[in-house]
Amino acid sequence: MQRVRRLLSRRSVRRSDGMFVAEGAKVLQVALELGAEVESVYLAPEATGAVVALAEAAHQQGARVFDLGPGVLERVAGTVSPQPLLAVVRTPAASTDVLHHARFVVVCVDVRDPGNAGTLVRSAAAAGADAVVCAAGTADPFNPKTVRASAGAVLRLPVLQDLEADVALEMLGAAGLRRVGAVPAGGHRYGEVDWVAPCAVVLGNEAAGLDPRILALLDDTVTIPMARQVDSLNVSMAGTVLCFEVARQRSNLRAMDRTRAAGGQQGYGVPGAEREMRPW
Repeated sequence: MQRVRRLLSRRSVRRSDGMFVAEGAKVLQVALELGAEVESVYLAPEATGAVVALAEAAHQQGARVFDLGPGVLERVAGTVSPQPLLAVVRTPAASTDVLHHARFVVVCVDVRDPGNAGTLVRSAAAAGADAVVCAAGTADPFNPKTVRASAGAVLRLPVLQDLEADVALEMLGAAGLRRVGAVPAGGHRYGEVDWVAPCAVVLGNEAAGLDPRILALLDDTVTIPMARQVDSLNVSMAGTVLCFEVARQRSNLRAMDRTRAAGGQQGYGVPGAEREMRPW
């Protein structure tokens, strides 16, 4: 259990071992569905039913399963009400090669809160992004809190770590992606932008936003309009809104293509939207 404790608390150990800790049945289920390597599973005494069955499924795929005594998991996990299951899982490999062929990437620049980082990975995966870049300074995507907030999405798409933001943005620009940063004010209204073209949504620090040095490297900026004098959304909420605007526009385009292929008229989206959207 000492190793599990180190994996939970120290990023350096997660990096050197190439493993992370998945807390709870949901993340383990995703790992098994995707064929990730599960090294070991630890069960609290109160684990029953579906949780035990999931541990058995992991055992059948080669994982070692350990039954823990009362209170052991609570001491190791360091949370008040931990999940009754922990699993040690191989960290998926992610190469910058994915950026050369991507059409939609989310870039986190100095997003410090693990919960925000995990939520952004989850939203990116749900909206169909090809990859997430957690640039240097961003929370470890395989921190237990990040993994938990992602609901296992860190296993569903490539998540690149430790790239410097300027390097990542240069690579994305060279690959033909439009690099668009979210700013509280002064950017184009997000719903008036054409997100169908290859793009990277760039999100900054929770308090300071995007550094001027990073803004200078972008192709454009977007703003989510606020009502009632609200300054801005939480970064994970703003990122989710933008991710699903990308997904909405691309879904509408596919629907319109199907309609045209069938010999009909444009049947989806707002009339005239193609004329009104800002194509950069």
